[in-house]
Amino acid sequence: MESTEVVRRYWSSVWSRDWNAVGEALAEDVEVFWPVTREVIRGRDNMVAVNSEHPNGWSIDVLNVYDAGEVVVSEVQVPQEDVGIFRVVSIWTVADGVIASGREYWTLYGGEEGRDWRRKYASVGDLPS
Repeated sequence: MESTEVVRRYWSSVWSRDWNAVGEALAEDVEVFWPVTREVIRGRDNMVAVNSEHPNGWSIDVLNVYDAGEVVVSEVQVPQEDVGIFRVVSIWTVADGVIASGREYWTLYGGEEGRDWRRKYASVGDLPS
């Protein structure tokens, strides 16, 4: 299976809440780093638990999956009731048909104002997904 398909299968399994399939998409010793909060999730069981124990009221929209040579980059949108919309950029290393490691940047879409000094260069809006 191609690396991009492994990542698509992972996101599809998370969205459908098929926790066995999520586990099958991950290496037993997977390590995922979330730089925004400086958390490191080590091991398949912990990664499945982080996903499965997250409060309900969310969905996942896969916006893009890119084959970047030795890694796969995915961009997803995660609307969550009463919270807002998260955008997630993930950089995955896929080996032997499973996700071996990753780095995920979770941000609240529109959750931060642009800087005053940039206002003359940039406008606020939505780009197509």
